[in-house]
Amino acid sequence: MANGTVCLKKHVIQVNQGQTTQVDYEGLLADHAQLKAFLEATSAVKQSTFDSWNKNEQLAFLINAYNAWTVELVLSGYPVKSIKDLGSLLKSPWKKSFIPLLGETRSLDDIEQGLIRSNRYQEPRIHFAVNCASIGCPALRAEAYTAENLTKQLDDAAQMFLKDRTRNRFEDGKLKLSSIFKWYKKDFERGWAGFKSLPQFLGNYSQALGLNENDVRRLQAGEIDIDFLDYNWQLNRKQ
Repeated sequence: MANGTVCLKKHVIQVNQGQTTQVDYEGLLADHAQLKAFLEATSAVKQSTFDSWNKNEQLAFLINAYNAWTVELVLSGYPVKSIKDLGSLLKSPWKKSFIPLLGETRSLDDIEQGLIRSNRYQEPRIHFAVNCASIGCPALRAEAYTAENLTKQLDDAAQMFLKDRTRNRFEDGKLKLSSIFKWYKKDFERGWAGFKSLPQFLGNYSQALGLNENDVRRLQAGEIDIDFLDYNWQLNRKQ
């Protein structure tokens, strides 16, 4: 993962104390050989090797692969205003099968929906780690995920995303959240850390959301409405 971390540190710019990041796609194009080397290394991993790893090793590998191949997809059509521009009326960019991974040619959806979100991991915080190359997405981390630090990295990603008031805020008596929480609501209700509802999960990050104890009580009692904000699909490029 060393090459991946070097590439990320060089071309991912942290904004708002890490709450968001911007990607220098022009710089990545100039260093495309380095990214290609990382992608080739991920593609070289055999299914049998992957199966021998523990869950954290597997999940870190899949998150890194997803993020790197997303960047590669953007670069394949750069410059674009949105990753959605790389799709068509009949097929979204996430359903394009172009990724050689674990012995099959896969799409980004295959990696996220079929592998990362599988029952094997049941880790809702992955939604703050996988990056869809859009402003509305959680930040692309400026380092690779590792098995040794995965729990800390995922929690930090959750904290940073929930602190970002452009995407999550308590305003006018309502909790206004990223649409991620609407699209993947069931993932936050599957019992991770004992949480079986979205309000319970959010209560665990009350400080990041700017909620006091009374707000948390009211939220979990169903007394605070939740609205979901429009998603910004514009490319998360360096400004």
